[in-house]
Amino acid sequence: MRVSVFSMILVVVVAASFAPQCQASGWEALVPAIANKLTSLWESGEFELLGHYCSFNVTPKFKRWQLYFRGRMWCPGWTTIRGQAETRSRSGVVGRTTQDFVRKAFRAGIITESEAQTWLNN
Repeated sequence: MRVSVFSMILVVVVAASFAPQCQASGWEALVPAIANKLTSLWESGEFELLGHYCSFNVTPKFKRWQLYFRGRMWCPGWTTIRGQAETRSRSGVVGRTTQDFVRKAFRAGIITESEAQTWLNN
């Protein structure tokens, strides 16, 4: 089990132990809400980049007691280049990961400067 997952579970358990005791119906509503919040921190998906199918995943990570998100993307069947980024922004990590991928693809000569600028300026 990865350290970040273990740390996150530990934080939830400790927080739950300090929560005031409530009725069983309260716990029944609280547990799914917490589980939903935790599982929403991870994400995997697909998108199209310059006419090619690409995949990405986002995973949470604790670093110096702060929550960060690590993004990775790759385009199977097109190139072996992988984009990577780490940021505190959950909503911005996929964009930063895509920018890293585009920079690497441009340096490798896989895409043109105009194609790269389209992605880097947005």
